[in-house]
Amino acid sequence: MADGLGFGHAGMEARAARTILRTMLHLGQNPESMNTALLVIDVQQGLCEGEHDAYESQQVIGRINRVSDKARAAGALVVFIQHESNAGYLEFGTVAWQLARGLRVEPTDLRIRKTTPDSFHRTELEQVLQDHGVTDLVICGMHTEFCVDTTTRRALALGFPVVLVEDAHTTEGNRHLSPIQVIRHHNETLTNISSFGPRVRAISTEDLRIGARQFPSGGKHAGT
Repeated sequence: MADGLGFGHAGMEARAARTILRTMLHLGQNPESMNTALLVIDVQQGLCEGEHDAYESQQVIGRINRVSDKARAAGALVVFIQHESNAGYLEFGTVAWQLARGLRVEPTDLRIRKTTPDSFHRTELEQVLQDHGVTDLVICGMHTEFCVDTTTRRALALGFPVVLVEDAHTTEGNRHLSPIQVIRHHNETLTNISSFGPRVRAISTEDLRIGARQFPSGGKHAGT
């Protein structure tokens, strides 16, 4: 049924959509970036200080801050994910569990708690992304070979193309591989996975342009 001005519901919705688009462009926001979410994984005090301080953690925090600044400026969703254990190391509410010192967090950012390397497993993350209309992900954080790797692979399985910020994830390394070897290995390996459909693209903090069609095509979320 048309309204009193002769416009049907479809016309009203179209006018509203045009108004939103004009407002976004006026604010300098790319409409494509509204479909993007930045996941900042496990950048917590217990992983950035003391005996478990990850490789170049403070430099990585600085780069993550620049990435999150870009995301917010573009109107993208920013999600901080925190790992927790039932007792001891990274126990919920402890100092080690808190987000790392120096990490910039804004009131508009979201937080999600997790208990496994997979940020989607037994969490509300997938629902949150769906509720916000997110189709593409930017991922950074720590540790590279655990939660960053697992979350990236799960995102692909769920249909999300991923930009992995190649210089904004880090690790402690292990007795066989140095941290830089782990980081380089995962930048190379994750970008070579094609069987899920969606792909991973590794991009530096400097070159990252959220909403600038940096995402590989493929998968049910393709097209942004």
